[in-house]
Amino acid sequence: MSGPSSPGATSPVHANTVQLLSSGRVLVCDGAMGTMLHAAGAALDRSLPELNLSDPGLVATIHDSYLTAGVDIIQANTFGANRLWLADHGFPDKVAEINRAGVRLARSAAERSGRSVLVAGSVSPAVTAPQRRRVGAAERMEVLREQILALVADDAADLLILETFGYLDELVEAVTVAASVTSLPLIAQATFADDAHCRYRKLAYSLKNCSAFA
Repeated sequence: MSGPSSPGATSPVHANTVQLLSSGRVLVCDGAMGTMLHAAGAALDRSLPELNLSDPGLVATIHDSYLTAGVDIIQANTFGANRLWLADHGFPDKVAEINRAGVRLARSAAERSGRSVLVAGSVSPAVTAPQRRRVGAAERMEVLREQILALVADDAADLLILETFGYLDELVEAVTVAASVTSLPLIAQATFADDAHCRYRKLAYSLKNCSAFA
């Protein structure tokens, strides 16, 4: 879905983004960054976005592998790169640094490919499942705003992908925040079980109630 322009929106849509998204052809996105980082030896209990600073070569190698396979969109290694997730690993003050480094790494890989490739800023839910119980909507939205502003600073990302949202209220919050600070295209993804309900049955939303994100 595309983010509408708003009075405070930043980061105008790049001409290359418009051209590719309106081309009418199927665009192929990369796969899971985290899975590949773990397969390459990154510990399961470490902050994967922090690798943008401590092991940028590893992150770049994974981007290059996806590009060699022919993808049209690569996602920056920024899933979970918000203040609350990073705080669990001791990096709450490195939100801007980690996100900007992630976009730079993806952009450099795209440029090395020698073809038109879009760079997406990856945004996770603001909280983990345990954190949700103690973090309200206002704080969740502020946490997302901080990360998204870092991703779109200096016209860095071409679009945003809101990834793996299990609670639809959190996905609505993320779309609202993103649309308020940038006019970049948005891709909003929710997580569903086999019965077409959200993974967390407490909300009991079915797929038919998600038409706003179609």
